[in-house]
Amino acid sequence: MAELPADKKFFENLSGAGKAIGVLTSGGDAQGMNAAVRAVVRMGIYVEAKVYFIYEGYQGMVDGGDNIVEVSWESVSSILQVGGTVIGSARCKEFRTREGRLKAAFNLIQRGITNLCVIGGANLFREEWSGLLEELAQSGKIEEEAVKKYVYLNIVGMVGSIDNDFCGTDMTIGTDSALHRIIEVVDAIMTTAQSHQRTFVLEVMGRHCGYLALVSALACGADWVFIPEYPPEEGWEDQMCVKLSENRARKKRLNIIIVAEGAIDSHNKPITSEKVKDLVVQQLGFDTRVTILGHVQRGGTPSAFDRILASRMGVEAVLALLEATPDTPACVVSLSGNQAVRLPLMECVQMTQEVQKAMDERKFCEAVRLRGRYDTSNHTHLSALVDTELLCLPTNFNVAVLNVGAPAAGMNAAVRSAVRVGITEGHNMFAVIDGFEGFANGQIKEISWGDVGGWTGQGGSLLGTKRTLPAKYLEKIADQMRTNNINALMVIGGFEAYLGLLELSAAREKYDEFCVPMVMVPATVSNNVPGSDFSIGADTALNTITDTCDRIKQSASGTKRRVFIIETMGGYCGYLANMGGLAAGADAAYIFEEKFDIRELQANVEHLTEKMKTSIQRGLVLRNENSNENYTTDFIYQLYSEEGKGVFDCRKNVLGHMQQGGAPSPFDRNFGTKVSAKAVQWISKKLRETYRRGKVFANTEDSVCLLGMRRRNLIFQPVVELKDQADFVHRIPKEQWWLKLRPLMKILAKYKTSYDVSDSGQLEHVARHTALI
Repeated sequence: MAELPADKKFFENLSGAGKAIGVLTSGGDAQGMNAAVRAVVRMGIYVEAKVYFIYEGYQGMVDGGDNIVEVSWESVSSILQVGGTVIGSARCKEFRTREGRLKAAFNLIQRGITNLCVIGGANLFREEWSGLLEELAQSGKIEEEAVKKYVYLNIVGMVGSIDNDFCGTDMTIGTDSALHRIIEVVDAIMTTAQSHQRTFVLEVMGRHCGYLALVSALACGADWVFIPEYPPEEGWEDQMCVKLSENRARKKRLNIIIVAEGAIDSHNKPITSEKVKDLVVQQLGFDTRVTILGHVQRGGTPSAFDRILASRMGVEAVLALLEATPDTPACVVSLSGNQAVRLPLMECVQMTQEVQKAMDERKFCEAVRLRGRYDTSNHTHLSALVDTELLCLPTNFNVAVLNVGAPAAGMNAAVRSAVRVGITEGHNMFAVIDGFEGFANGQIKEISWGDVGGWTGQGGSLLGTKRTLPAKYLEKIADQMRTNNINALMVIGGFEAYLGLLELSAAREKYDEFCVPMVMVPATVSNNVPGSDFSIGADTALNTITDTCDRIKQSASGTKRRVFIIETMGGYCGYLANMGGLAAGADAAYIFEEKFDIRELQANVEHLTEKMKTSIQRGLVLRNENSNENYTTDFIYQLYSEEGKGVFDCRKNVLGHMQQGGAPSPFDRNFGTKVSAKAVQWISKKLRETYRRGKVFANTEDSVCLLGMRRRNLIFQPVVELKDQADFVHRIPKEQWWLKLRPLMKILAKYKTSYDVSDSGQLEHVARHTALI
């Protein structure tokens, strides 16, 4: 081992040398579990710990033998994109008994395993550990010395559940992928339903938690949803049929009703998909079909979000084990906004049990409160977007909506939300065609509730969007705002949209027409807007990159020793390349924000050469399009091809505009819907505050804002104040949260042969940012 750096004690404390880590999956399978397993194995090996697979969950731990196997770096190659769990999961009644746990403890001690990464739960096992060892020693199965040596068992949990039913985390591993499966089915069904004017009743999983049903209903614009936490009021049958009938009368050719499998009515009686279908047929005579999605929701490849989430959690779990002390309670790694956090396992378990207790006692409001604010906000947004009876009194305010910049999946969901929430707030909503250029040319029209029906799942921008900035059209735009009496402006777009609002704000001294509330909602695949951690469209682009990389790697199956060089979009922002590399298991990702030179390129070639000597004979390298003006994609391809001669050959792909196309992901549909709704509510508030003598007059910095996601909060920030946070030359924020994940990607990709000084530098970076990883 190479000598550790100056802060030796810091690294000695984090070193895994001499430790053994067991990883197992328990309970139902969920997409992304393999990504977590991969991260635990590679991070464990990285810190020089021994890592063991425990096959078939707790049953394998009880049975021992070949069910507990030490693994290598290569053991988890090519599992990142595989659904389910490659190490198996099984229910084990025997582990629920002390005798079973005694067998499990013996099997672990035989291999020196005193650290467990569990996708499931095992706190009782931890509490009993010392007693179990003493009993094993008394029976002569282990030596007294082993009792002293392995006196403590450390456990860190990660939650894999497609239902998102665990308290303490915003998202569980597998939930986003399950939503992808549901939305794929809904999108397919909508085409056939429109052809025949049909009503479809979809039953989704969720025996005790209605998250999947509620969020998928929000993502697809469903007409009605039934979930366990919100039993419908008495008379719901007639209310639903009236709603469906009204929608059909408005020329809507299809109806979608989503039912969670655990849905109940106010008398605690089940509401089944068949019951809903029979009701619609009997009362309305509509052609109605039922689709029960079942285990298809658990299947398929994990989404980019789940791969990244699980990878972050797996790394964090190993760090938690390295830092654990005898007094440290068992913890669970959770997601809070874009942060990975550690929470006491039993506190989260207890809160989850309290939710079920509240449900059993019919205290539904309490159950929703315990689940967290997201369930409440989702239900509120859905009600506002599907129920026209929530209309406020007319305000006589005119609000214009436009898209600016390159198209991004989710823009249409954001426009739909803005229009419908604006109408429920009592405003007259106007759509501007083709951005600021269209605005100047008078391409503006009033848009109604029905005009945006079915927009949620549409890719691109149905309003039309251009990169043109307003500076050269200021007088014409002011004329159009005056002619149409526009009282507020909502701009949905990327960095150009931000620049556009800055220009309109600066023009207020000359044009009173611009003295109105203005708000921007970030929407760009590049995710490069200052003031927001996420932009609408970036998740869809990331999934496109990940899916494409999967297919490219698959195309080389059976082909020996091949490296793929992939160019991604993003301008100067490396978000897509970096996060795509993490999600697709890339060996390297070259980005503008982290300078690289020929020596690093050469080092990566040498790394791949070493890798090709193992059973892993494929390589993947991503490059952000503007990462370096000299080290172009062609240059890197030619360099790798030349240096790899006799060892591997190369192929290159430029993904191009396919990253901007396609149907939006569930995340982008819901993010666009929620952030847009909040933006319109802010406009309403500002209009009430600034209404004076029959006209709107707002000329303060806080009346021109960007609504961004910061960690887990949506925050309005004056666009002028964000100028200090922006690099205008390269059109990127000066600080970007995802850069702290760079070491994680490198650690999981780098083939481990020895521990050197550069390794310890990476470990320091990871350890000091555990709250961000």
